[in-house]
Amino acid sequence: MGPTLKSHEPFMKLALSESRKALPDCLPNPPVGCLLVKDGIVVASGYTKAPGRHHAEADALARYAGSLAGITAYVTLEPCSFQGRTPSCAEALISRGVSSVVVALTDPDPRNNGQGLEKLRRAGVEVVEGVCEQEVEGFLKQYLNNV
Repeated sequence: MGPTLKSHEPFMKLALSESRKALPDCLPNPPVGCLLVKDGIVVASGYTKAPGRHHAEADALARYAGSLAGITAYVTLEPCSFQGRTPSCAEALISRGVSSVVVALTDPDPRNNGQGLEKLRRAGVEVVEGVCEQEVEGFLKQYLNNV
């Protein structure tokens, strides 16, 4: 039996702390945080930068040079499935070989809205949804209406 939702909570709370660092530079993009965790240890973290620069996942990936086999990415908002000013974060996680992704919220942006999670699943990445959902939504909700 794999990790329980409760066992993911401490890492998601750290990812939420990372997301707070994104403000105000990330706006109008939502302030997202990401942790890369291997064997219960945070090996990299990141948060959304100014528009056109790294999203949280890409920021964390840029800080970790090793293999992502056995690594879980904790992300406060669903990784984007589409290429805009930056490449798709879901694709970046897949291409680097991440084992699993834990998210708090599905991105309500109609360009995403579950498509990033579906892309991850189709690539064989384990996806866990809804960890610390209410807490993260309490912080992110006001930034998700700007889409």
